[in-house]
Amino acid sequence: MHRRPVAAILTVLSFVVVSAACNRTTTPAESRTDDADRTADAQQERAGEISRLDQRIAEIEREYAEKSQKVASGARIATAGLKEELKEDVANVRQAVDDLRSTSPENWWERHEQAMARTAEDVEADVRRLAGKLAPVPAPTGTTGEGVSTAPFTSRRDAFVERLRARVEAMDNALENIDARGARETEVEDTRARVQKLNDDIGRLRTAEADDWWEVTRVRVTEYLDRVEASVDRLDNDKS
Repeated sequence: MHRRPVAAILTVLSFVVVSAACNRTTTPAESRTDDADRTADAQQERAGEISRLDQRIAEIEREYAEKSQKVASGARIATAGLKEELKEDVANVRQAVDDLRSTSPENWWERHEQAMARTAEDVEADVRRLAGKLAPVPAPTGTTGEGVSTAPFTSRRDAFVERLRARVEAMDNALENIDARGARETEVEDTRARVQKLNDDIGRLRTAEADDWWEVTRVRVTEYLDRVEASVDRLDNDKS
């Protein structure tokens, strides 16, 4: 009677075990569990980000209240035009962070469109005040120059991007030949920077996908908060 070596038997058994493990398929129940885990992780990450933004908002509101009190007392003078603008911005940025809690894949694009359109209108108002007028915005041509998808989300995105690009171009043209000095020159340069920022935002939006809903929304709100924070920092730049 021949006996196989123990080592050979163990090798065969190991091969069988490894093969069985490799051939094992994930069950539907396991797939659902994995999906649920990923969803829970994403929700936890979003909640953490909102909490961090809440803390920043609280600090901005505290600093804004302190500086507003100094301005009201006459100890400091608010930078021209900034006091009225900031009062609205501080309230709006708080609302923007609060809205993150109810933003979802179903409603994010409508909210994002509205927020970017409001930004464009605000910048446009400053451009009109400084330049006196804006050239008429051309009607959409139906293409961004790189082709418009017929998919429901991307076609709506492409059309929106094209409309905003046309408005930005009109603003750029209006600001191009303004001859300003002193404080007015600073205001013109600030407005040019805002137009460029809007143009950069549009460029990023052009490649956004529906699945990017949280990242696109988070970046927009965070950058708005950054801008308001910078404005609060210079609220009381001028001494009385």
